[in-house]
Amino acid sequence: MRPQWFKKVLVATAISSLCFSSAAMAEKTLKMAYALSKDSHYGAGAKAFEESIGKSTNGEIKIEQFANSALGGEREVIEGLQIGTVDAAILSTGATLNFVPQTGVFDIPFLFRDLDHARKVLDGDIGNKLLAEFPKRGLVALAWGEQGFRHLTNSKHAVKTPADLKGLKIRTTENPIHITAFKELGMLPTPMAWPEVQTALQQGTIDGQENPLSVIVSAKLSSQQKHLSLTGHVYGPAVIVVSPMVYDSMSDEDKAKLKEAALAAAQGMRDFVDNVEKTGLETLTKEGMEITQDVDRAEFAKIVHNVYPEFHKKFSKELIESIQNTK
Repeated sequence: MRPQWFKKVLVATAISSLCFSSAAMAEKTLKMAYALSKDSHYGAGAKAFEESIGKSTNGEIKIEQFANSALGGEREVIEGLQIGTVDAAILSTGATLNFVPQTGVFDIPFLFRDLDHARKVLDGDIGNKLLAEFPKRGLVALAWGEQGFRHLTNSKHAVKTPADLKGLKIRTTENPIHITAFKELGMLPTPMAWPEVQTALQQGTIDGQENPLSVIVSAKLSSQQKHLSLTGHVYGPAVIVVSPMVYDSMSDEDKAKLKEAALAAAQGMRDFVDNVEKTGLETLTKEGMEITQDVDRAEFAKIVHNVYPEFHKKFSKELIESIQNTK
C-alpha cells in the first residue's frame, strides 16, 4: 500500500495540472487581421468581436488585433488562415473571390437596390449558402459584415456621367468582376493591393480609387483626392473568417460563441456604415472634397448591364435574378 504522503502528492499534482490546464485555456489569444485602421468599420467589427467573445468566455479567449495590413495584404492573410498562422480576419469579397469564386456574385455592379436589400440577401438563404462554400477552400466563414456602397474619388475632375470617366486611371481591387465593368465604362482600371494605394495616389501613379464612404472617411482620402462622386456602383460586403485549425480545435459551445461574436462584429460594421452614411459627406466637405451627388446612375447602370451576360455565365442567371428579386 502506498504511504499517505504519496497519495497527497498525487492529488496535489493532479490539482496542479488541472489549474495549469485552466490557466492555459485562460491565456488563449487569437490573432485577428484586417486591412484598415482601428477607426474604420473593420475596426468597429473587430472591437465588437473582441468584446463579445471576451464576455461569453469570461476572458478565456482574447483577441489581439492586427490592423492596417500588419500581417500582410488580404491574399496573404487568407493564406495564413488556411495554414493556421492567422487565427481570424475581416475580409473583403474582392480578396475572397480568388479563393471562393462564388462570393464574387455580390460584387456585380448595380446588383443591389440599397442597404436594406443587400442585408436581406446576405442574412438569408443565399448568404448562408455562400458561407457554406468557404470550408471547401480551407476557411471557416462565420458571418457577413459590411462596407457599404462604393463610390468614386479622383484628383482630376468631377464625374457625373460615364463620359467623365474616359481615360481616368482608377485603382481597383484584384476583382475581375469590377475590372470587366469598369472597362465597359471607359475608365482604366488598375488592380492594386490596398497597402500600396496611398503611395500611388501621392505619386500620381493613379488618378483615383473607388471605395465605400466608410473607407474614404477613415483612410482620410480627402487629403489626396479632390473629387468624390456618389456613384454607388457596387455594394461592398465583408466576411468574418476564422482558421479551420482554430475552429476545429474548439468545443461545440465555443464554436457557438465564435458565431455569436461574428454576428456582433457584423452588426458593429453595419452600425458604423449607417452612421458614416449620415455624417461622412459633411466630414469630407469640411475636409475640402468637392462632392457630386447628382450622378447619372441610370446611365452608368445601363452601360454596365451590357456585360451582365458574362456574369450570367459565371454565376448563373438564376442566382443573379434571385438576388435582384429579393424583397
